[in-house]
Parts: sequence; C-alpha cells; structure tokens
Amino acid sequence: MKIKAYLKPHCGWSNGVRAILRKYGLPFEDIDVVGNRENFAEMVQKSGQALSPCVEIDGVMLADVSGEEVENYLLSNDLVKRNDSPADVPTNAGCSDDEHAKMATKTIRFF
Repeated sequence: MKIKAYLKPHCGWSNGVRAILRKYGLPFEDIDVVGNRENFAEMVQKSGQALSPCVEIDGVMLADVSGEEVENYLLSNDLVKRNDSPADVPTNAGCSDDEHAKMATKTIRFF
C-alpha cells in the first residue's frame, strides 16, 4: 500500500492521522504542506481543495480528513484488520492552543 499524507507539522488533525497510520504499522510519506509551497500546491491540485490533512492511499484521495475517518476508510475497504489498541493521541481533534502558537510563529506566503 502506498500512502502519501499531506500534513501540517503541528496540528491536532494531522497528528491524529499520523497516530492511526502508526497504530496499524503502515509506512507513509509525511508531506509538509506548511513549510513547502510545492507540497501545498500538489495537495490542492490532487484534492481539489486547500484544507488538510489529506491522505492519498493507493491513488484514492481522502480530502480534509481526521485520523478517525482514515481508520474507517482502511477498515471499510479491508486494507487493515481491526486493531483495538488505543492511538497515542486523539484521532478526531483540532489543534491545541500550543499547536496554534507553534504555527503562528512562522508566516508563509503561498501566493
């Protein structure tokens, strides 16, 4: 399975996606959409929108998803077997105040 995850470095939603992929031991490419404008543009082109996280699994784009939604997709399509172990971070939560503060320290202009 080939997985490309378009994620923010410090984001509750992105961390939830990472947690699900780790929970199932799935290798994935962690693509930074905040620090690299080409990565952001690629995500927008592939997903048709500008919200992250987006996860591409074997060519299928899941746009603006939570870790919980990624897990549901993987299970519903028999790509993984159910694993009742808890994830190491919340899988359906936005950014904490600390994560927002980390992102606010860096201004990036894409256009």
